[in-house]
Amino acid sequence: MSQPKSKPEVIEFLKNRRSVLIKDLIEPGPNKDELETLLTIATRVPDHRKLEPWRLLVIRGEGRGLAGQKLADIRAKKHDLIPLQLEIEANNFNRAPLVIAVVSSPVEGNTPIEEQTCSGAVVAQHINLAAAALGYASQWVTGWSCLDKDAQKALGLAEHEWIIGYVYVGSTEVEPADRARPDLAEKVTYLGKP
Repeated sequence: MSQPKSKPEVIEFLKNRRSVLIKDLIEPGPNKDELETLLTIATRVPDHRKLEPWRLLVIRGEGRGLAGQKLADIRAKKHDLIPLQLEIEANNFNRAPLVIAVVSSPVEGNTPIEEQTCSGAVVAQHINLAAAALGYASQWVTGWSCLDKDAQKALGLAEHEWIIGYVYVGSTEVEPADRARPDLAEKVTYLGKP
């Protein structure tokens, strides 16, 4: 049996990838070819029974303002918002050149919903990884609209769908500081010896 071939540059890349706060994302975002590459990588994930129980909503250009205004209008109907809060809500997607909503679109059958959701979560993380590999920065976030039925409808989701998260992508001039990482001794249990 042959030994696996290590890819040190990939290992270093994975060990050092960091999210960048949305407030630090700027133009430019990925161009058309880069976006196609990013989406191709994003959808190359574990997917039991090949159900593809997710889809992607790409929000960019003027679509950012249109989608933001739709959500702001919905939020305003449900909560008393002062003008500044309404403006912030309406400009939410304008904070980065590109926003990708990862939509959970579960398929009826024998594959548990939880497993299908995990596949969609990996899509979101693959967007982070692909963005970094292309030289961009990103952050995966959630928010009230992820589980709000009216917001989901406004964004074109079907009744059974919901948003796993939004991944904001852009350039940055900020070098994010690393944060404390988990202590493996506290998080890992070994069953058996190597």
